[in-house]
Amino acid sequence: METKAKDYTVSREEGEIVLTYKVPLSVLYPNPEDSEDMFEKVISAIVESGSITSLVIVSDRNYVYVKDAVDLLNDIADKYKLIFESDIVTPFDQETQRSFPDEVSLFNYILFDRIKRDPIGAYVFGIRAEREIKVKAKANPSSNLDLLIKKFDDLMVILASMKIVSSSATFILGYKIGDRTPYKSLFKPLIRPNFTYTRIMSEPPISAIEVETYKIESESDTEVTIYKVPGVSQYLYHLSPPELLLNVDEYNILDQIRTALIDYKPQEAEFTDPIRMREIFYNIGKDMIEELNEKNKYNLQFKDIDKLAKILVRLTVGFGMTEVILADEKVEDVYINAPVSKSPIFVKHSNYGECSTNIIPNAKEVEAWSSRFRLMSGRPLDEGHPVLDTELITRTIRSRVAMAQRPLSTAGLSIAFRRHRESPWTIPLFISNKMLSPFSAGLLWFLVEGARTILISGTRGAGKTSLLTALMLLLMKKYRIITVEDTLEIPTDALNSLGYDILPLKVQSAITGEKSEMSAEEGIRTTLRLGDSSLVVGEVRSTEAKALYEAMRVGALSNVVMGTIHGENPYGVFDRVVNDLGVPRTSFKATDIILSVNKIKTMDRLTERRRILNITEVRKDWTEDPKYENGFIDLVSYDINNDELVPTNDLLEGNSYVVKEIASSVEGWAGNWDAVLDNIQARGEILRMIVDYSEKVNDPSILEAKFTSLAVDQYYDIVSKLKEESNKPPEGSKVIKAFDLWLKGRK
Repeated sequence: METKAKDYTVSREEGEIVLTYKVPLSVLYPNPEDSEDMFEKVISAIVESGSITSLVIVSDRNYVYVKDAVDLLNDIADKYKLIFESDIVTPFDQETQRSFPDEVSLFNYILFDRIKRDPIGAYVFGIRAEREIKVKAKANPSSNLDLLIKKFDDLMVILASMKIVSSSATFILGYKIGDRTPYKSLFKPLIRPNFTYTRIMSEPPISAIEVETYKIESESDTEVTIYKVPGVSQYLYHLSPPELLLNVDEYNILDQIRTALIDYKPQEAEFTDPIRMREIFYNIGKDMIEELNEKNKYNLQFKDIDKLAKILVRLTVGFGMTEVILADEKVEDVYINAPVSKSPIFVKHSNYGECSTNIIPNAKEVEAWSSRFRLMSGRPLDEGHPVLDTELITRTIRSRVAMAQRPLSTAGLSIAFRRHRESPWTIPLFISNKMLSPFSAGLLWFLVEGARTILISGTRGAGKTSLLTALMLLLMKKYRIITVEDTLEIPTDALNSLGYDILPLKVQSAITGEKSEMSAEEGIRTTLRLGDSSLVVGEVRSTEAKALYEAMRVGALSNVVMGTIHGENPYGVFDRVVNDLGVPRTSFKATDIILSVNKIKTMDRLTERRRILNITEVRKDWTEDPKYENGFIDLVSYDINNDELVPTNDLLEGNSYVVKEIASSVEGWAGNWDAVLDNIQARGEILRMIVDYSEKVNDPSILEAKFTSLAVDQYYDIVSKLKEESNKPPEGSKVIKAFDLWLKGRK
């Protein structure tokens, strides 16, 4: 329901009372904190219409004022009505007006002119005026100032009780009438560009302390500032997106084009190729922007048109400001909690942990996103299927998306985005970030090449899938790889572009169980009929575990089998696989290696770092419980005091069944443990050299997948040539020397 009165609108829907004030663009200062005129108009509107829950000033942008600011405005209006319902407004008698014209005029000025325009000034002016009148009365006791003093007293009591006055104690001493500084500190609007519903808090809290500022690489116009707010355990992730930096012409262009495109509803078939759909909208938007630019002589440059077209895509067929946040490589997760629009977006930052943001989503906008995800995934999202697992993939963003709605999420729709790097993680990147040591990296490379069965375990967000992808990059390109996932997280397109032979399979979600999709269990069994291949399972969740162990028993003889699973440590993996997922104990022995990854928190608990804690071998000579029958042997373990992975005596002294089994099939390694360790160390040294070379030439791209893949190919080429020369596995020192020459030759 909406009621119109003069130049403002009051809308009442679902318990919200929104006062919307439209201000002409010709008005230089449309905000009440900047303008006495605007402040008076807002208070007058609230006095007329009653209390509100939010205020929206519509001008060049939408300025949205919510609870704290609105509470102050409502209180001013209430106190104003209280004053004008009291004897305070009763006119002075003629004698008082004639005897004290200046004092009466001053009182009326405060009462009728200052309160709605500048209540803080009204209080300060009144206190000062009353003080002077009392001094005058004391100096001249025969003067009849009692009535005037009483009226001042009554007015000051009410003004002093205003929340805005008590909130401005630090400004009152020495306050200059007309100074808007206190209002600017108390009224900080959320800025919502006219063409979007998302609200943005443009300024951080006054007490916030800046910790770090950086720009998002793929969004050069976007700045992120991390703030620490005293008394608040979370950091504030403050985003300044390009939407806030547009000029009036650019705002007008986007508003016009979005209005023109809003009626276009993409067909369901178009969502099957969302990247293509985004390209179409980008080109359409770009053409329309160029047309308006030429028609209205806005003089926009190519980079400006490109920026506006990208914003337009986010607003129409994209996912709004969420895409800007997901473009930040330091963001790991993005959370939109129910009820939407009642709280800001939250992020998980790689350096600062859980952070609140200055972005508040809009319920209608998020509801539209849920429809797009439903169409893009081909999976249902309704009361009968209240959970949806899918992915968001654009040219620059890869993210897993988990959604929940009623009746599961009682407060309504909520969304969690798990961000993945645009480029796959690599082992050199992990070494650079100290997630693993060069020696442990060399060991993992040795195990992957040795076609072992490997499970990567850890808690949510520990980096399991990232490590899985990094290990895939160590495979020789001659081996075919089949991936099995219910939600696509492994960057198979990126790996294919590097020359890997990958067949991705998408199976039924273990949570939603969409009947039109093949179950994960059948999907894994199908891979055994698709030819000789390495098998990579995104995550072992449910009954597919039995099929995976069938594949392990078959695949471990010739090809690597890898997967991820939730579990804190090796025994936790055993407990989950055997007791929760129903895999027989004897079948669990098909597991060769368990990598335990987890997050290590700092002493203040505010930041964390990812680390491999153990590389553990699963022995084969236990019967009931590997924990109590020496079934788990750590080959490498994490030293928390020195923050490093160190090889155990079991590995250094040759007490590894798995490593020996790999070595037994290689001439020159069988029975020669020193040669095996030499090869592992050489691999680790080569990976370390890549990291050092990247730092030396100040080129981070050397740590990325393209160069890592090239370096792995070069390693195998070097080994092959050296082996032809000596007819035996080459010494590590010779491999390292040849690789060093190759690196230096790339300058």
